[in-house]
Amino acid sequence: MRAIWKGALTFGLVNVPVKVYSATEDHDVSLHQVHAADGGRIRYQRICEIDGEVVPYADIDKAYDDGERTVVLTSDDFAALPSERSREIEVVEFVPTEQIDLLTLDKAYYLEPDSKSPKAYVLLRRTLEQTDRTAIVRFALRQKTRLAALRVRGDVLVLQTLLWADEVREVAFPSLDEPVKISSKELELSASLVDSFSSDFDPTAFTDDYQQELRTLIEAKLEQGDAFDTAETFGAKADADGGEVIDLMEALRASVEKSRAARGASSNDAASGAKSAEKKPAKKASKAS
Repeated sequence: MRAIWKGALTFGLVNVPVKVYSATEDHDVSLHQVHAADGGRIRYQRICEIDGEVVPYADIDKAYDDGERTVVLTSDDFAALPSERSREIEVVEFVPTEQIDLLTLDKAYYLEPDSKSPKAYVLLRRTLEQTDRTAIVRFALRQKTRLAALRVRGDVLVLQTLLWADEVREVAFPSLDEPVKISSKELELSASLVDSFSSDFDPTAFTDDYQQELRTLIEAKLEQGDAFDTAETFGAKADADGGEVIDLMEALRASVEKSRAARGASSNDAASGAKSAEKKPAKKASKAS
Protein backbone atom coordinates (compact mmCIF):
# COMPACT_ATOMS: atom_id res chain seq x y z
CA MET A 1 0.00 0.00 0.00
CA ARG A 2 1.09 3.57 -0.64
CA ALA A 3 0.43 6.33 1.89
CA ILE A 4 -1.80 9.09 0.51
CA TRP A 5 -1.24 11.59 3.32
CA LYS A 6 1.05 12.21 6.28
CA GLY A 7 0.27 14.18 9.39
CA ALA A 8 -0.31 13.84 13.10
CA LEU A 9 -3.19 12.87 15.34
CA THR A 10 -3.50 15.42 18.13
CA PHE A 11 -5.57 15.21 21.29
CA GLY A 12 -4.71 17.65 24.03
CA LEU A 13 -0.93 17.97 24.07
CA VAL A 14 -0.43 14.43 22.76
CA ASN A 15 0.91 14.22 19.22
CA VAL A 16 0.77 10.95 17.23
CA PRO A 17 2.56 11.07 13.84
CA VAL A 18 0.71 8.88 11.33
CA LYS A 19 0.60 7.83 7.69
CA VAL A 20 -2.81 7.53 6.04
CA TYR A 21 -3.75 4.73 3.62
CA SER A 22 -6.98 3.98 1.74
CA ALA A 23 -8.59 1.03 3.53
CA THR A 24 -10.69 -0.16 0.60
CA GLU A 25 -10.20 -0.83 -3.10
CA ASP A 26 -12.43 -1.34 -6.12
CA HIS A 27 -12.39 -4.72 -7.88
CA ASP A 28 -15.17 -4.02 -10.39
CA VAL A 29 -14.57 -4.97 -14.02
CA SER A 30 -13.28 -1.91 -15.88
CA LEU A 31 -15.36 -1.05 -18.95
CA HIS A 32 -15.09 1.75 -21.52
CA GLN A 33 -17.50 3.17 -24.07
CA VAL A 34 -17.51 2.30 -27.79
CA HIS A 35 -19.56 3.31 -30.83
CA ALA A 36 -22.29 0.65 -31.21
CA ALA A 37 -22.12 0.85 -35.02
CA ASP A 38 -18.42 0.06 -35.51
CA GLY A 39 -16.90 -0.57 -32.07
CA GLY A 40 -14.74 2.56 -32.19
CA ARG A 41 -13.52 3.80 -28.82
CA ILE A 42 -15.34 6.87 -27.46
CA ARG A 43 -12.88 9.39 -26.02
CA TYR A 44 -13.44 12.65 -24.24
CA GLN A 45 -11.24 15.68 -24.74
CA ARG A 46 -10.91 18.88 -22.70
CA ILE A 47 -11.52 21.57 -25.33
CA CYS A 48 -11.39 25.30 -24.65
CA GLU A 49 -14.59 26.94 -25.88
CA ILE A 50 -12.71 30.12 -26.86
CA ASP A 51 -9.88 28.83 -29.09
CA GLY A 52 -11.18 25.31 -29.73
CA GLU A 53 -7.84 23.78 -28.66
CA VAL A 54 -7.41 20.64 -26.56
CA VAL A 55 -6.10 21.77 -23.16
CA PRO A 56 -3.55 19.67 -21.21
CA TYR A 57 -4.75 18.76 -17.73
CA ALA A 58 -1.79 20.64 -16.19
CA ASP A 59 -3.07 23.88 -17.74
CA ILE A 60 -6.56 23.61 -16.27
CA ASP A 61 -7.64 25.69 -13.27
CA LYS A 62 -10.97 25.77 -11.44
CA ALA A 63 -13.38 28.68 -11.36
CA TYR A 64 -16.46 29.91 -9.54
CA ASP A 65 -19.23 31.71 -11.42
CA ASP A 66 -21.97 33.59 -9.55
CA GLY A 67 -23.87 34.34 -12.76
CA GLU A 68 -22.30 37.75 -13.30
CA ARG A 69 -18.62 37.34 -12.48
CA THR A 70 -16.11 34.53 -12.71
CA VAL A 71 -13.27 33.96 -10.25
CA VAL A 72 -10.41 31.68 -11.33
CA LEU A 73 -8.83 29.64 -8.53
CA THR A 74 -5.36 28.22 -9.14
CA SER A 75 -3.67 25.31 -7.37
CA ASP A 76 -1.57 27.88 -5.49
CA ASP A 77 -4.76 29.54 -4.24
CA PHE A 78 -6.01 26.24 -2.82
CA ALA A 79 -2.63 25.42 -1.29
CA ALA A 80 -2.64 28.81 0.48
CA LEU A 81 -5.78 27.99 2.50
CA PRO A 82 -4.93 27.51 6.21
CA SER A 83 -6.92 24.27 6.45
CA GLU A 84 -5.14 22.83 3.41
CA ARG A 85 -1.73 23.64 4.90
CA SER A 86 -2.56 21.96 8.19
CA ARG A 87 -1.22 18.43 8.63
CA GLU A 88 -3.16 17.73 11.80
CA ILE A 89 -5.98 15.30 12.50
CA GLU A 90 -7.50 17.04 15.51
CA VAL A 91 -9.53 15.06 18.04
CA VAL A 92 -12.44 17.30 19.01
CA GLU A 93 -14.33 14.90 21.29
CA PHE A 94 -14.80 11.30 22.39
CA VAL A 95 -18.34 9.94 22.09
CA PRO A 96 -20.10 6.64 22.92
CA THR A 97 -19.64 4.36 19.93
CA GLU A 98 -23.35 3.59 19.66
CA GLN A 99 -24.06 7.28 18.96
CA ILE A 100 -22.39 7.09 15.53
CA ASP A 101 -25.15 6.80 12.92
CA LEU A 102 -24.10 4.17 10.36
CA LEU A 103 -25.83 6.24 7.67
CA THR A 104 -23.19 8.95 8.06
CA LEU A 105 -20.15 6.67 7.59
CA ASP A 106 -18.23 7.29 4.36
CA LYS A 107 -14.67 6.56 3.18
CA ALA A 108 -12.35 4.49 5.41
CA TYR A 109 -8.59 4.92 5.94
CA TYR A 110 -5.94 2.99 7.86
CA LEU A 111 -3.53 4.91 10.09
CA GLU A 112 0.04 3.68 10.54
CA PRO A 113 2.36 5.09 13.25
CA ASP A 114 5.02 7.28 11.63
CA SER A 115 7.63 7.56 14.37
CA LYS A 116 10.46 5.53 15.87
CA SER A 117 8.27 4.55 18.81
CA PRO A 118 4.58 3.62 18.38
CA LYS A 119 3.89 4.17 22.10
CA ALA A 120 1.56 7.17 21.65
CA TYR A 121 -0.30 5.33 18.86
CA VAL A 122 -0.77 2.21 21.02
CA LEU A 123 -1.81 4.32 24.00
CA LEU A 124 -4.59 5.99 21.99
CA ARG A 125 -5.70 2.63 20.58
CA ARG A 126 -5.89 1.01 24.02
CA THR A 127 -7.68 4.03 25.46
CA LEU A 128 -10.40 3.80 22.80
CA GLU A 129 -10.75 0.05 23.45
CA GLN A 130 -10.92 0.42 27.22
CA THR A 131 -13.41 3.28 27.26
CA ASP A 132 -15.52 1.92 24.36
CA ARG A 133 -15.47 5.39 22.84
CA THR A 134 -15.06 6.66 19.31
CA ALA A 135 -12.96 9.76 18.69
CA ILE A 136 -14.52 12.44 16.50
CA VAL A 137 -11.77 14.16 14.54
CA ARG A 138 -11.48 17.00 12.06
CA PHE A 139 -8.89 17.41 9.31
CA ALA A 140 -8.39 18.65 5.73
CA LEU A 141 -7.82 16.26 2.83
CA ARG A 142 -7.99 16.90 -0.90
CA GLN A 143 -9.39 20.42 -0.69
CA LYS A 144 -12.14 19.58 1.75
CA THR A 145 -12.54 19.75 5.52
CA ARG A 146 -13.48 16.33 6.81
CA LEU A 147 -15.24 15.16 9.92
CA ALA A 148 -14.36 11.58 10.80
CA ALA A 149 -14.75 8.82 13.35
CA LEU A 150 -11.53 7.33 14.72
CA ARG A 151 -11.98 3.76 15.92
CA VAL A 152 -10.07 0.53 16.43
CA ARG A 153 -10.00 -2.43 14.04
CA GLY A 154 -7.79 -5.22 15.33
CA ASP A 155 -4.46 -3.57 16.18
CA VAL A 156 -4.97 -0.67 13.77
CA LEU A 157 -6.57 2.74 14.12
CA VAL A 158 -9.14 3.35 11.40
CA LEU A 159 -10.30 6.77 10.28
CA GLN A 160 -13.77 6.78 8.72
CA THR A 161 -14.98 10.04 7.27
CA LEU A 162 -18.48 11.16 8.18
CA LEU A 163 -21.07 12.96 6.13
CA TRP A 164 -21.92 16.42 7.43
CA ALA A 165 -25.32 16.70 9.10
CA ASP A 166 -26.78 18.70 6.18
CA GLU A 167 -25.66 15.99 3.70
CA VAL A 168 -28.07 13.44 5.16
CA ARG A 169 -31.56 13.93 3.77
CA GLU A 170 -34.54 14.25 6.06
CA VAL A 171 -37.25 11.78 5.17
CA ALA A 172 -41.00 11.58 5.74
CA PHE A 173 -43.16 8.95 4.04
CA PRO A 174 -46.90 9.64 4.36
CA SER A 175 -47.64 5.91 4.04
CA LEU A 176 -45.89 5.33 7.38
CA ASP A 177 -48.22 7.77 9.12
CA GLU A 178 -51.12 5.40 8.67
CA PRO A 179 -51.89 3.16 11.69
CA VAL A 180 -50.90 -0.48 11.11
CA LYS A 181 -52.12 -3.40 13.23
CA ILE A 182 -49.57 -6.16 13.80
CA SER A 183 -50.85 -9.28 15.55
CA SER A 184 -48.85 -11.14 18.19
CA LYS A 185 -48.82 -14.21 15.93
CA GLU A 186 -47.29 -12.22 13.08
CA LEU A 187 -44.61 -10.92 15.41
CA GLU A 188 -43.96 -14.45 16.66
CA LEU A 189 -43.60 -15.85 13.14
CA SER A 190 -41.42 -12.93 12.08
CA ALA A 191 -39.15 -13.51 15.09
CA SER A 192 -38.96 -17.22 14.20
CA LEU A 193 -37.92 -16.28 10.67
CA VAL A 194 -35.20 -14.01 12.05
CA ASP A 195 -34.02 -16.83 14.33
CA SER A 196 -33.88 -19.29 11.43
CA PHE A 197 -31.58 -16.90 9.53
CA SER A 198 -29.45 -16.01 12.57
CA SER A 199 -25.70 -16.45 12.20
CA ASP A 200 -22.34 -14.82 12.95
CA PHE A 201 -21.47 -12.40 10.18
CA ASP A 202 -18.58 -13.54 7.98
CA PRO A 203 -18.03 -11.05 5.12
CA THR A 204 -15.76 -13.52 3.29
CA ALA A 205 -18.76 -15.82 2.80
CA PHE A 206 -20.32 -13.32 0.38
CA THR A 207 -19.27 -12.48 -3.16
CA ASP A 208 -20.28 -9.91 -5.77
CA ASP A 209 -22.48 -12.10 -8.00
CA TYR A 210 -22.94 -9.36 -10.58
CA GLN A 211 -19.19 -8.93 -11.14
CA GLN A 212 -18.67 -12.70 -11.34
CA GLU A 213 -21.46 -13.00 -13.90
CA LEU A 214 -20.02 -10.05 -15.83
CA ARG A 215 -16.61 -11.76 -16.00
CA THR A 216 -18.31 -14.99 -17.15
CA LEU A 217 -20.17 -13.01 -19.81
CA ILE A 218 -16.95 -11.39 -21.07
CA GLU A 219 -15.09 -14.73 -21.21
CA ALA A 220 -17.99 -16.39 -23.03
CA LYS A 221 -18.19 -13.60 -25.61
CA LEU A 222 -14.42 -13.73 -26.13
CA GLU A 223 -14.67 -17.45 -26.86
CA GLN A 224 -17.98 -17.58 -28.72
CA GLY A 225 -18.37 -14.11 -30.20
CA ASP A 226 -21.81 -13.50 -31.71
CA ALA A 227 -22.72 -17.16 -31.13
CA PHE A 228 -22.93 -16.47 -27.40
CA ASP A 229 -26.08 -17.93 -25.82
CA THR A 230 -27.22 -16.39 -22.53
CA ALA A 231 -29.43 -19.32 -21.49
CA GLU A 232 -26.65 -21.82 -22.23
CA THR A 233 -24.11 -19.85 -20.20
CA PHE A 234 -26.22 -18.83 -17.22
CA GLY A 235 -29.20 -21.17 -17.44
CA ALA A 236 -32.84 -20.14 -17.58
CA LYS A 237 -33.83 -17.95 -14.68
CA ALA A 238 -37.31 -16.93 -13.71
CA ASP A 239 -37.81 -13.22 -13.12
CA ALA A 240 -38.91 -12.23 -9.66
CA ASP A 241 -42.31 -10.58 -9.86
CA GLY A 242 -41.60 -8.29 -6.89
CA GLY A 243 -45.32 -8.14 -6.19
CA GLU A 244 -46.78 -7.25 -2.81
CA VAL A 245 -47.34 -10.17 -0.45
CA ILE A 246 -51.06 -10.32 0.27
CA ASP A 247 -51.19 -13.19 2.81
CA LEU A 248 -48.44 -12.10 5.21
CA MET A 249 -49.04 -14.92 7.71
CA GLU A 250 -48.78 -17.61 5.02
CA ALA A 251 -45.67 -16.00 3.58
CA LEU A 252 -44.04 -15.94 7.04
CA ARG A 253 -44.90 -19.60 7.71
CA ALA A 254 -43.58 -20.70 4.33
CA SER A 255 -40.40 -18.66 4.78
CA VAL A 256 -39.71 -20.16 8.22
CA GLU A 257 -40.23 -23.70 6.92
CA LYS A 258 -38.03 -23.10 3.87
CA SER A 259 -35.22 -21.57 5.95
CA ARG A 260 -35.32 -24.37 8.53
CA ALA A 261 -35.29 -27.01 5.81
CA ALA A 262 -32.28 -25.37 4.15
CA ARG A 263 -30.45 -25.13 7.49
CA GLY A 264 -31.28 -28.78 8.20
CA ALA A 265 -29.91 -29.89 4.84
CA SER A 266 -26.68 -27.95 5.29
CA SER A 267 -26.28 -29.32 8.82
CA ASN A 268 -26.73 -32.88 7.54
CA ASP A 269 -24.16 -32.28 4.82
CA ALA A 270 -21.70 -30.93 7.37
CA ALA A 271 -22.33 -33.86 9.71
CA SER A 272 -21.87 -36.46 6.97
CA GLY A 273 -18.70 -34.69 5.88
CA ALA A 274 -17.36 -34.78 9.43
CA LYS A 275 -18.18 -38.49 9.76
CA SER A 276 -16.44 -39.37 6.50
CA ALA A 277 -13.41 -37.34 7.63
CA GLU A 278 -13.33 -39.35 10.89
CA LYS A 279 -13.43 -42.64 9.00
CA LYS A 280 -10.50 -41.84 6.70
CA PRO A 281 -7.71 -42.14 9.34
CA ALA A 282 -9.12 -45.52 10.41
CA LYS A 283 -8.83 -46.82 6.84
CA LYS A 284 -5.24 -45.62 6.58
CA ALA A 285 -4.39 -47.24 9.93
CA SER A 286 -5.82 -50.61 8.86
CA LYS A 287 -3.74 -50.54 5.66
CA ALA A 288 -0.63 -49.79 7.65
CA SER A 289 -1.23 -52.79 9.89
